[in-house]
Amino acid sequence: MKDPRDIIIKPVITERSMELLSQNKYTFYVDPRANKVEIKRAIEELFNVKVEKVNTMNVKGKVKRMGRFVGRRPDRKKAIVTLREGDKIEIFEGM
Repeated sequence: MKDPRDIIIKPVITERSMELLSQNKYTFYVDPRANKVEIKRAIEELFNVKVEKVNTMNVKGKVKRMGRFVGRRPDRKKAIVTLREGDKIEIFEGM
């Protein structure tokens, strides 16, 4: 079994993700190979909360240029996790 810290990479702090907090939804970048069950177990183990639903999406990396050189940002996987009513994740508080 994978370590939960290897599955959850970092939280997503954007205007859209902050609006989702009012609906008890939290957004994280996760390992691209992780499935919904692994993400749910990792969130429950790391933050001691109960997860009701996990939605995932693959985000393609944008093509970026530096002068004549063309590069690409890496592809990522994003997970929106819905928690049980009354549960909260402390790292998002005060944002």
